[in-house]
Amino acid sequence: MLVSRGLRTGLIIAAAIVTMTAAAQAGEKVRYASIGDTTRAPIGWIEFCAENPGECRGGRNQARDIVLTPIAWRDLLKVNRWVNDNVKPLTDMDHWGVIEKWSMPTDGSGDCEDYVLLKRKMLIDAGWPREALLITVVRDKKNEGHAVLTVKTDKGEFVLDNQNEDVVAWTETGYRFVKRQSQTEANEWVALGDSRPAVATASAQQR
Repeated sequence: MLVSRGLRTGLIIAAAIVTMTAAAQAGEKVRYASIGDTTRAPIGWIEFCAENPGECRGGRNQARDIVLTPIAWRDLLKVNRWVNDNVKPLTDMDHWGVIEKWSMPTDGSGDCEDYVLLKRKMLIDAGWPREALLITVVRDKKNEGHAVLTVKTDKGEFVLDNQNEDVVAWTETGYRFVKRQSQTEANEWVALGDSRPAVATASAQQR
């Protein structure tokens, strides 16, 4: 799947802008999720990286946040909706015959983490810093494992989700946040502020 040239150009421009502006959709200033100790990667991540090393380049980097301009906000909405509209939800069992497999949805089908991988790739390919685009494992409103993409910005943390056409602040998702990629090391995972035991996998969800 390829993002259109116009969308790609807009994303590159948005990533380069440094003027600080408020995002009306963000409401009041969003609190950042608390970060805990390092923890194990979700089931499927290591295997995905073995098959797709270019998507999992490691190395210690400085944490970076996106400056959330109106252009950046619009482009986040476009990416979220484009992927949600163009990928058909399909469980890993139905898709691959296994309980859990992370993959790029190149055939037009996938489950929650596959949506996340594509959104993350589109943004990174367009010039957005990996350090601000964090694959995140949560427990959804049904208390089931689910994967979303957290975008760290100067206005707070926002979530791109295959269960939601809108991009919303992490505090407005109704989810419990379990773990996510470290900003400083793509292959390091950190626990988030949640008193319940961490889930090790992200299950498929229908939109």
